[in-house]
Amino acid sequence: MVLTGPDTLLVLDDDPDSPGGATVRAPECPEAATPRLSKFHAPEIVFGVESLPEAAHAACRLGAHRPFVVTDPGVTEAGWPAELLRHLRAAGLSPQLWNEITANPKDHEIQAGFERYESSGCDVVVGIGGGSVIDAAKGVALLAANGGTIGDYEGIDRIENPIPPLVMIPSTSGTGADVSQFCIITDTERLTKITIMGRALVPDVSVVDPRLLVTMPDWLNAATGLDALTHGIEAYVSLAHGPLTDTHALHAVALVHSHLPTTMIRRRDEGPRTAMAQAALEAGLAFTNAILGATHAMSHQVGGLLDLPHGLINGILLPHVIRFNGVDDSTRFVPIAQAMGLPARVGMPGDEAVDMVATEVRKLADEVGVPTGLGAIGVREADVPRLARLTLGDACLATNPRSASVGQIEGLFREAL
Repeated sequence: MVLTGPDTLLVLDDDPDSPGGATVRAPECPEAATPRLSKFHAPEIVFGVESLPEAAHAACRLGAHRPFVVTDPGVTEAGWPAELLRHLRAAGLSPQLWNEITANPKDHEIQAGFERYESSGCDVVVGIGGGSVIDAAKGVALLAANGGTIGDYEGIDRIENPIPPLVMIPSTSGTGADVSQFCIITDTERLTKITIMGRALVPDVSVVDPRLLVTMPDWLNAATGLDALTHGIEAYVSLAHGPLTDTHALHAVALVHSHLPTTMIRRRDEGPRTAMAQAALEAGLAFTNAILGATHAMSHQVGGLLDLPHGLINGILLPHVIRFNGVDDSTRFVPIAQAMGLPARVGMPGDEAVDMVATEVRKLADEVGVPTGLGAIGVREADVPRLARLTLGDACLATNPRSASVGQIEGLFREAL
């Protein structure tokens, strides 16, 4: 898979037999510099308050007759799937509802959803919920067209056959799964999260209705908001960043920094909620094209081990990774600091900007109630070697701006304890 880097193209090699999994290499033909190219994946996006009915129109345009609606018990209790089903039926469709998904969707849940999809004779897949629901919907669609088990597709561009059309409706403001080419599933045997990545997983239509965000509990609002912040920062400093991702990444950082605290205390204010919906969307557009970094590579392992909210773990790890990455090249943290409204200026020492950003991220995490260390959420010193080893095989590490050994990753985990 080809990605754009700061000065050249990068090629991601996915080798399941190598210790590090995906590796980054420069393209061949060293005798001539490769022109910088950018490739930007994005679905059709419908954005705005009261946009949920558009999901039914989108399903019809994609040829649906029996859409397979994926959600979870929490979103079901909030009432949003019931509203969606009314719109789908009003459009003449016969939707089938499946809501047996838990947080951090498990491999066996994806298999069960696929079997339900097959037995129901469905066509278009519609996901309404947070990142777990949307990843599960992608997983079901993937198996519907390609067979096997979900673990067969771990890595990059392993999906051969076109999958059923996808319409995604996020109910949280952070994961960006509704616009991304990622699918993250928990491997229950290895107790880790696997990353499945490929253009086929970019949804056909994303319908972003900020109304859905008001029913999030505070802990989920905080976690998904910090996830969006992490997406923006990691996408901006990624080896695969480019001009088309930078603008989205920085704007997402600015929106989260300005509006996340407000949504924690005035959850029904339409302005901040809409801003956070936009932040999640723009951060998703940034990271699905620029990919991510060490924070996500590490967070996936902790989440797989302890079945905890992904954004919560990101909020703990991100300041440590920022300081680690800033050692080699700190200049890109100046615009990030400026996006956060900090007194950064062009030409200032980059290490000052790194410290500003890391400190501000921790301050924001404190403000929304995120613990200061991994130990508070159950990570033990004895877990560190295993977590570090698994991190090296995560595809997100390939685009981290600073290379890392297993010893350095262990050091980061220990700092974050």
